[in-house]
Amino acid sequence: MMFFSFWHAKKQPQQSLKVAAMKRFRGFIIKEFYHIFRDRRTLLILFGMPIAQMMLFGYVITNEIRDVRIAVLDYSKDNTTRQIVDKLTSTGYFIVEKNLQHEDQIETVLRDGSVKEVIVFEPEFEQKLEREGHAAVHVITDASEANTASMMYNYTAGIIQDFVNKENSAVVQPMRINVQTRMMYNETNKSVYMFVPGTMAMILMLISALLTSISIVREKELGTMEVLLASPLKPLQIVVGKVAPYVLLSLVNAITIIALGYFVFGLPVAGNLILLMAECMLFIMMALSLGILISTSTNSQQTAMVISMLALMLPTILLSGFIFPIENMPKILQWIAYMMPPRYFIIIIKNIMLKGTDFTYVWKETLILAGATVFFLVASARRFKTRLD
Repeated sequence: MMFFSFWHAKKQPQQSLKVAAMKRFRGFIIKEFYHIFRDRRTLLILFGMPIAQMMLFGYVITNEIRDVRIAVLDYSKDNTTRQIVDKLTSTGYFIVEKNLQHEDQIETVLRDGSVKEVIVFEPEFEQKLEREGHAAVHVITDASEANTASMMYNYTAGIIQDFVNKENSAVVQPMRINVQTRMMYNETNKSVYMFVPGTMAMILMLISALLTSISIVREKELGTMEVLLASPLKPLQIVVGKVAPYVLLSLVNAITIIALGYFVFGLPVAGNLILLMAECMLFIMMALSLGILISTSTNSQQTAMVISMLALMLPTILLSGFIFPIENMPKILQWIAYMMPPRYFIIIIKNIMLKGTDFTYVWKETLILAGATVFFLVASARRFKTRLD
């Protein structure tokens, strides 16, 4: 009995210690919850990022096409060709942007990017179906975007075949429409023609922005910012000085990528090489200026690197038209895509390298990149001056 009382008395303080320890642990967990809920940035990363990624991937990654602009060259202009065109447009996949009058217009509309596909009906289309039982439709696609070109042709051929099947169910003599295709600017429909320009934009964007995003932050962390403050240099001069060394280094990257694409993957350079390098230089300067803006807005190299990777990589891959057609996206994502500089650089690269166009075809995109470069440089200089005051 005395032993039991002694054991019970000894056990009770131990239980009290465990209870106290659990209370402290529970209080610590509750405190951590309070810290998390007070930090808006943590909540944004915790709940906002998964939602944003699901919305992006859910809407962007799709194997469908929608509202693709096409042109029609109808030599026949009969009731059957009109029915086929109406069936193509009624599906919601295609929009007839232009009606062409002769073959010379085909390459022009494909080269300037106003349409992605041209459908050509041969002369006396309806009469040939009635008299011979078959006729031909030529589908000419802009294959600089290989995946989109394949989808456009498959959708077009499928819709025309569905039209034929329904017509054959009501007639005794079956008819046949031969859908023939030609892939412009990528005859063999190689996916590398799409991936090399997109990869080039992504690499130059990430590497250039990443290199400069840590430059000013590094000065502050190393304590050498006072040297810059004591110098007679103006903020804009400091920003440009930070950018300049990386311009040549990034240009070497651009030349290396173009050389690999040409010699290893067989990607042609149909246009002017000097114009191509000038456009690469402009894009590099834009990316470097954006990196400087990120650098002036952060306080640590680690933060600058995270922002550069997360804020630039996903948008460049998803919203630049690199892999997924912008036309397939919801309107709000299309509006965001209009603000993505890599989108315009990819258009420029494909036009020069694959289509062999000159400056008159890419001046709008060039002007947008130049404007973005000036904006980022001025914003960086102002932000830099503000942070020093």
